[in-house]
Amino acid sequence: MQPPRYIGLAGLGFLGRGIAACLLEHGFHVIALEPAAAAWQTLPASERLIRADSAKDLAHCEFIIESISESFPAKQALFDELERQVAAAIPITSNTSSIPITLLQSQRQHPRRFAGMHWTAPAEATRFMEIIRGDQTDEVTLNRVAALATELGKAPAIVQKDIAGFVANRIAYAMYREAIHLLEAGVADVETIDLLCRHSLGLWTPICGPFRWIDITGGPALYAKAMEQIVPTLNNESEVPAIMRRMQQNDDRGTQNGRGFYAYGPTDGAEWQRLLNKHALRTWALGEEEV
Repeated sequence: MQPPRYIGLAGLGFLGRGIAACLLEHGFHVIALEPAAAAWQTLPASERLIRADSAKDLAHCEFIIESISESFPAKQALFDELERQVAAAIPITSNTSSIPITLLQSQRQHPRRFAGMHWTAPAEATRFMEIIRGDQTDEVTLNRVAALATELGKAPAIVQKDIAGFVANRIAYAMYREAIHLLEAGVADVETIDLLCRHSLGLWTPICGPFRWIDITGGPALYAKAMEQIVPTLNNESEVPAIMRRMQQNDDRGTQNGRGFYAYGPTDGAEWQRLLNKHALRTWALGEEEV
């Protein structure tokens, strides 16, 4: 019998809980650092899920994943604690979705062992895994992160140049900005824009990315002609759209509090989560059939 393998996980928020579930499903012992009692109440009981009182309890883990709030000072304070406790050879990864890894590793004692490990929800049911190289991240660390991702059933994608938002989020936020622009300009309403995206992007994104889609639907020469007409008209504002600012001020959190682009009842959030999980598993199965 193999000895137990321990992964340290800091943060059991929305994504952290899914990360913990994924690790547990694949046989790891998870030592989780999470002070909020409410976060623990939503996790299934497991003898392999161990509650940490401080960073010291993560000292013997073979790998560390940070998934706390998207705050640079908070992450730096946590990394300060971890570096006092965790051996220099142990990889420390951040599940940040927007803070550059180069910035996070810039004040570290051993910056080479820091990398980005970007998950997406539902973390236990998706193949997504974006791995980000900071300016000082070494090959040993990248290889170990990719190996763990593969062991967890993910499809590791290494981003070679550190940039805000990385790859997946930058493409997604360009789409969000254009969708909001179309809404504010009165081109179409929320339901129509969502419907069109579902039946266009939803057709091909489970099986291929934008470059493959271009290749199999006419090729670059055809798309370049369309770009001549469309690209100059796309929104390129650098400010957050006004409608998003208003919703931010109103603390609209979508299914979490019932207020978003749609209104949600008390059970709607759970139903949408069920649908998301079901679709994620179908997409996972499609990924297994990739050519």
